[in-house]
Amino acid sequence: MTPATTEERTAEKPATMAQALKRAMRDAMAEDPSVHVLGEDVGTLGGVFRITDGLAAEFGDDRCTDTPLAEAGILGAAVGMAMYGLRPVVEVQFDAFAYPAFEQLISHVARMRNRTRGRMPLPITVRVPYGGGIGGVEHHSDSSEAYYMATPGLQVVTPATVEDAYGLLRAAIAADDPVVFLEPKRLYWAKSSWSPTAPAKVPPLGRAVVRRPGTGATLITYGPSLPVCLEAAEAAAAEGWDLEVVDLRSLVPFDDETVCASVRRTGRAVVVHESTGFGGPGGEIAARVTERCFHHLEAPVLRVAGFDIPYPPPMLERHHLPGVDRVLDAVARLQWEAES
Repeated sequence: MTPATTEERTAEKPATMAQALKRAMRDAMAEDPSVHVLGEDVGTLGGVFRITDGLAAEFGDDRCTDTPLAEAGILGAAVGMAMYGLRPVVEVQFDAFAYPAFEQLISHVARMRNRTRGRMPLPITVRVPYGGGIGGVEHHSDSSEAYYMATPGLQVVTPATVEDAYGLLRAAIAADDPVVFLEPKRLYWAKSSWSPTAPAKVPPLGRAVVRRPGTGATLITYGPSLPVCLEAAEAAAAEGWDLEVVDLRSLVPFDDETVCASVRRTGRAVVVHESTGFGGPGGEIAARVTERCFHHLEAPVLRVAGFDIPYPPPMLERHHLPGVDRVLDAVARLQWEAES
């Protein structure tokens, strides 16, 4: 019998989200020589989370390039690369480290297609590890998605499963407009039976998916909060509550069709995310649902979010992040509101 290849042996083991992300970049680089990866320590070290490990060895330093510690310069270089026909994939080490690059992102990346009346798209993918749950300190656990959502011209995507990590990143790299690709750090080591040798499934950007069907209420979530909502839905079943869980996958563009179809079926909705409640993504989502589903709602749309404070020290993050109990408390409030 012929011995199994390294790739086949890898395929026999559960794959992690980190492995799926690396495979997505590797496959994109192999298929398209215009795809370049750049960022701090992405080459020799393989990235702070080792997501780019091995890419420089396979494709060379000119296509997987270590940069200076200057986020504004990294993104500015990516703008120039995209203007000259390349497809840069930028890695930012941590969520809050992206803030020095905001001027480039908002003033140039998001506006270039509009500024040139459609003649110059910028196919840039900005990979940002985000969210808490890893015991990180300030500047290492931010949920900054609301900033990107509020910037016209950017697409904002976040996977919650290993399969989507591969498929959505491939779709982001192939997109002709800039994509902020938010990677939930706490899920980097989540595992799945997904195989890198299986036929690739690349979902379209802007489409949500129902992860768990239900009839009693809809939990609307994304990224790192999906496992929390699925666990809450299982716990709620013991109380006789049948919860549907919708994974947004894409924050911009937003899938009103899938979300509103779910809420119209259930009549109740809770939005769950790690970002702050005030000014956070949940406010926009709740507004859209209320505008489109008002006559189907049996109770107000509720939000379960991180507290309105800077990210706390590691010993306190379990209180700050939405957990199963807080989600179930919101569901109980929905029941009370509907009956009162």
